[in-house]
Amino acid sequence: MCELLGMSANVPTDICFSFTGLIQRGGNTGPHKDGWGITFYEGKGFRTFKDPNQSCDSQIAELVQSYPIKSRAVVSHIRQANRGQVNLENTHPFTRELWGRYWTFAHNGQLSDYRSLKTGRHRPVGETDSELSFCWLLNTLESRFPEPPQDMMAMFAYVAECCDELRQFGVYNMMLSDGEFVMTFCTNHLYWITRKAPFGKATLLDEDVTINFQMETTPNDVVSVIATQPLTGNETWHRMKPGEFNLFHFGELVLSNSEQLKDVPYAAAKPASQAPTEPL
Repeated sequence: MCELLGMSANVPTDICFSFTGLIQRGGNTGPHKDGWGITFYEGKGFRTFKDPNQSCDSQIAELVQSYPIKSRAVVSHIRQANRGQVNLENTHPFTRELWGRYWTFAHNGQLSDYRSLKTGRHRPVGETDSELSFCWLLNTLESRFPEPPQDMMAMFAYVAECCDELRQFGVYNMMLSDGEFVMTFCTNHLYWITRKAPFGKATLLDEDVTINFQMETTPNDVVSVIATQPLTGNETWHRMKPGEFNLFHFGELVLSNSEQLKDVPYAAAKPASQAPTEPL
């Protein structure tokens, strides 16, 4: 299998702390040695870094660690190959355009009997079941919404229905973002945590690193981190259930089919105007 990492924040934030823990699982503390990638959104644009080599000793990963890119939405992935060769075109995340915005996708799991999925104009470049399912998802969305949807909540609820259909083919843990929203869907393993004031300390499980978020943030910061497995050992992570989906908007959980979701008004989840925060 693979592992996912995502972030949604209300101010431009770097993900160096969480990324430091994740990349150790790519060949050091974990078996996910068949490539890694990370996408940072900046406004309507994005930066993607990928490497088909293991992340724990990747010089590109070292670059990302030492160059704290600030973003409100991040999608990252470390790969343990099961479909497709180990090469750059099969390395997640994958990004495509739809409705005049860039969509980034990463998948953890393995699908079977998926070749019949129709992708329309959204053709996969590589050989993975992940990329093909992403292309099918975009084609299905474009068929349902020929024009950019006005109701994003309804659109993402439909994405969840599509993911529920895809998990009939196997394990389908996925992460999807357009730079404003970050959506996750769980088949077996996904966890999330929202950090907001009062902030405390956190210690990574895979690296001897501790950070005091109170020293690195402002009282108005809200940052949610999603991962296949918890990255810290001294914080409370929420485990998602099979078939559960969550939608984050600028750090806040705004839509879910989980009983844990309280009535969080969509209008409240707006980006803050404070200075950029530091590693989360």
